[in-house]
This record gives sequence, structure tokens and C-alpha cells, in this order.
Amino acid sequence: MKKLLLPAFLGILYPASAQDVRNSPWHVRAANIDPNNYYGVTVANGMIGLVSSAEPLKVKDVVLNGAFDTYGRGRVSNILKTFDFVNMDLDVDGRRLGRKDISNYVQTLDMRGASLTTTFDHADKVSVKYTVLALRHLPHTALIDVEITAKKAVSVTPHSVMSAPEVLRDVKNFYHLIDRPHSLIPLLTSVAKSPTGKHTVAASNSFIFEEERGKEPPLIHEEWDYNLHRLKFTLPMKAGQTYRFSVVGSSTSTEHVADPQNEAERLTIFAALEKRDRLLKRHREAWDQLWASDIAIEGDLEAQRAVHSSLYHLYSFAREGTAYSLSPMGLSGLGYNGHVFWDTEIWMYPPLLMLHPEIARSLLEYRFERLQQAKNNAFSHGYQGAMFPWESDDEGQEATPVWALTGPFQHHITGDVGFAFWKYYLVTKDQNWLRDRGYPVLKEVADFWISRAEQGTDGKYHVINVVAADEYAENVDDNAYTNGMAKEVLGYASEAATTLGLTPNPKWAEVASGLVILQFPDGVTREHATYKGEAIKQGDVNLLAYPLKVITDPVAIKRDLDYYEPRMDKNGPAMGNAVLSVLHGRLGNVQKAHELFVKAYKPNEVPPFGVLAETAGGTNPYFATGAGGFLQSVLNGFGGLDVTKDGIVQLKTKLPSGWKSLTITGVGVERKTWTVK
Repeated sequence: MKKLLLPAFLGILYPASAQDVRNSPWHVRAANIDPNNYYGVTVANGMIGLVSSAEPLKVKDVVLNGAFDTYGRGRVSNILKTFDFVNMDLDVDGRRLGRKDISNYVQTLDMRGASLTTTFDHADKVSVKYTVLALRHLPHTALIDVEITAKKAVSVTPHSVMSAPEVLRDVKNFYHLIDRPHSLIPLLTSVAKSPTGKHTVAASNSFIFEEERGKEPPLIHEEWDYNLHRLKFTLPMKAGQTYRFSVVGSSTSTEHVADPQNEAERLTIFAALEKRDRLLKRHREAWDQLWASDIAIEGDLEAQRAVHSSLYHLYSFAREGTAYSLSPMGLSGLGYNGHVFWDTEIWMYPPLLMLHPEIARSLLEYRFERLQQAKNNAFSHGYQGAMFPWESDDEGQEATPVWALTGPFQHHITGDVGFAFWKYYLVTKDQNWLRDRGYPVLKEVADFWISRAEQGTDGKYHVINVVAADEYAENVDDNAYTNGMAKEVLGYASEAATTLGLTPNPKWAEVASGLVILQFPDGVTREHATYKGEAIKQGDVNLLAYPLKVITDPVAIKRDLDYYEPRMDKNGPAMGNAVLSVLHGRLGNVQKAHELFVKAYKPNEVPPFGVLAETAGGTNPYFATGAGGFLQSVLNGFGGLDVTKDGIVQLKTKLPSGWKSLTITGVGVERKTWTVK
């Protein structure tokens, strides 16, 4: 009975048995870990990302959302690593533990509670369990909960270690105590400059002890060099004794606040005085709200776990109430410099729009706040309206390395942004937002396209000299996806104006109706004006049928699938197979849809957590773009959900063999439940 009365959030820290975990749709268990073939999983809250390590009591990276500076790849801006403020060391009988000193090393990701628990043994002396969480309700704060059990009489010395990644400079370390009659709060703080000095970055952490004031173990602060300092205590333990403590820490920068050092310390003090149990309770409540929007597959545990992993990562990498977007690698590291591409609006945004419109709105706010930069970009290239950059950084400027032609020429991104804005309105029907946010963007996007399209001698409109969605096609004319997206968003701008009682620019409709979509003589849609059947990087023409609705005839959709699917590079990015799965599912080719569904994730999983790489056999996880495409194959393919003028509706679809039911909960602003059996 006592166990039944324990708070539910304790399950975050003390998960079920190993056998239960193996059969759980919410857990990923990594055992027999090979440090030389290890790709970490990320624990994140939309602001800080903690990437796991094969080394005990360590994380590989701590990524801070929104903060960029110029360093690393391509002489352009890159997202910043912040201080490693959640790392620890452990001495047992005066000897520092390392990877070679431990056994039974197991890491378990609890996706339901958004926590990573690691357990290991040290000879016949101690067993250790520690759990890392990026607290969902406190965006700048993380918690590490530690439990040490003595197998025999030993002396243990845990160290909280604060260190600076190499990219930070002018590091300064501080230590002081906040001494109050009811609490003693030790603060380990570090402050540094970003590579060019653009930002000041700060982090602070503190121990949380279970003992009452005055009975905590005595602390010793050590500063070894300018890039590392530590706080430690020593505790004699009896055989069978278990000792628990926590470390709470926060990080911020001048991207977020004017005074990051003081703010990091204030946030840490706040969390330390909230105490462990309250922090865990509020973290779990915040994740309960996220998981109210879920996808349940009955009959296929592996698919269910993969779907939860994709949802978990998208939920972890974004959050409501910000103006930050999603990069292809989320907060899992520095992949693609943390820049924002079409990966957001076309791949990751649609599942979030259906399941959490409030998070989707944050991604749109990122674009809205950078609208003036997009207008400046259009002006610089001789166009009207707004021209969104292919790689967007914190400023919203073009941040593509100059050796990549995608920066100057991959113009479909501007249509992709307009596409996402109109879909948000269709789902929410929020006319105030449409007036204040949606239409101002759609108008500038439409004005860009009427200046970008050229009327030819045939009287039709053409878009000359672009990089296609199929990025193997550079500097081509009349790319199918680019022209198709321009057609759709020009129509969306007219619809938005009419909805608001405004008069649409008649040129929008003229160009939309006149834009060409080329075909081969047999009716197959031609990818671009000089396309002759060569291999393609990813889907391009097929996107005209989904997510676009430029091609709606099932015969034409099937014809294009049959032609382009064999031409897709087998080493192309994961989302290519996902969109083909959606189309086959909607055409009733369920078995084929399921084969492509599996191809969209299974070959891309890397050990030990099955996190997704960009390509099959790749080594650059976590590819959040692939997760977004994969989820669309379930939501919009097998689930049949579709965004229309009437909001979210459900098309008639069938499930793969072995799936007994598919239930999608918390859909749209009304939080509806949709099922397929």
C-alpha cells in the first residue's frame, strides 16, 4: 500500500525492471555499450540540450538555443555550446572512477518522463544511479539526481564539475555561498565570452542535499585552471547504506537576458529552493501536458517506440512561448550550425501543428520577427517582398556557407514559409493572428513570387535559375516543386486577404494561374526544364501531391511515384521515403506504404539508442527532419489526417498488417481524438 501512495513523478527516477523496460513503448534501454560506437541521446527542454556520453557521470555537449556566434563550419554563424554544468566526477576510497573501472553500465531513456537514467557498479564497493533531466517548466535549468549505494564500508567523494568548451574564451570562475538560517546554497558559477565576443555566456549550479540546514556535508571548492573548477564533499558510507543528493544548474546568455551571470545564479537559487521533489513534480506535469497529444499504435511495439522517440525529440527541441525555430539536428549538437532551413516548415512543423499548435506558433514567430531581414534580402537580390534565407541564423540573415549554391538560389524556402503560415490559420481559425502575423508574411511572400516569376514568349510564367528541392539539380529552370509551391502560396495570400475583408492583388492570381508545371510526353511531371531522368537526391515532383495539392488526380500521382521512386538516391535523406509512404498510403497501397515507413527510420538508427542519422548508415544524429517526415507518414498517411479549409479532417485509410489500431489524441486546438482500426 505504501508503494501505491508514492508520488507518480518518482517513476522518472526509479524506472521499472529491465524486463519491463524492454517491453515498454516509453523506454529505450542501452546495455553492452561500446564507447567507440556510441551516438548519444539528447535530453532537452527547447532551450538547453544535454547530449549523453558513454563516459560515466558526463554529458558530451550542452547546447544553448538561440545563441549564435561566428566560428566553425563555413565562416558563418554557429549555435553555441555553453558550459558543461552537469558533469560530475566520483572518487571511491580516494581513486577517481573512469569508464574502465566500472561494470554493468546501462543507460535508459524514459521518453514519458523525459529523463535519462544511468546505472553502473564499481567492483565490490559501490553501485551508482543517476538521472539527468532538462526541466521542462524551467527552460534554462537542468537537474541531476544521484544515488550511491555502498556494498561495503567506503569513502566517496562526489565532485560537481563546471568546465568550458573550447569555443568559449575569457573564462572567469566564481564560488560563493548564499547563507540563510533555513538554507545554505553553494554556487559554482562560470562566465565567458563567445568566440568573437558577441555574447556573454554564463552557467551556475548548486548541490541540493536532503539533510536539513547545518547537517549537510562540508564542501570544498577547487579551481584547477581557467577553464574548469569543481565543488566536492567527502562522505564515509557503511555497507548497505544509500546516499542521495542532487545537482541543479542553469545557463543563459546575452541572447536571452542583459545580465546572464546574475540571472544564471538567480535561476539556480530559485530551483535549489524549490527542492528536488517539487522540481520533479512540475517537470512531469509539463510533460504530461505534452503527451496529452500522442500517437498510439496497437500491435507493433517497435513502431510504437520509434514513433514515441520521434515525438519525444520534436517535443524536446521546441517549446511554446518563444520565437525560436528548429534546426535539422534540433538541440542534439552543432549539426548544420543550428541554422533553420525548409526542414522546419515542411518536415518538422506539420506534426507539431496538428498535435501542439501552440508550439507551432513559436516556430512561425521566429520567421515573423525576422521578416524585415527577409525583405532586405529580397531588395539585395533585386526582388520585391520578402526572400527568406535558405539557412537562417539568429538574425534571420542568409547564413549558408558561400561554397553552397543553395544560399543564393534555393528560393522555394520563401514559399515554404508562406505555406506554414496559411496552414496555421486553417488549423486554428485565429483571425486576429492572421491579421497581425499571418497576412503580413503571406503578402510579402506573394509579392516576392510575382517579382521572381518571368512571363515568357509563350505567355506563361516561369521561375528561372533555382536550386531544386532535389538539391542535385542546381541552377535549373521551372523546377516542379518551386513552381508548385509558388502557385499554392500565391493562392493562400489571396484567400487570406479575402478572409480579412481586403482586396487581393490581382497580379497574385494571374501569376499563380500562369506558372508552368512541366510534363514529359507520357504525362509524367518533369522535375525541371532540362531534367532527363537522372538520379535525384530526394522527392521533388512527388511533393506536388503531398504536402502540396497541385496534383490531385490519383492516376497522375501514381504515375509520378512509379517514375521517380526508382530514381531516388538510396543514400538520400530520411524524409524522402516518408513522403512516398504518405502517398502510397493515401492511394491504398498499404503494404508499399509500410515498407517505405520502415525505410524512413530503421536504416537510419544508430547505437545504442536508435537515434536517427540523416541517411542510412550515417553518423550525424539526431536528424529531427527525418523524425518530422516519419511522423507525417503515420499522421497523414496511415492516420489520414489532412489540413483543409474546414480545418483538420480525416481521409479514409487502412492500416498495415499487424497494426490492430491507430489512435491519435490531442489533435488541433480542440484536442480531438482520431482513430483507424
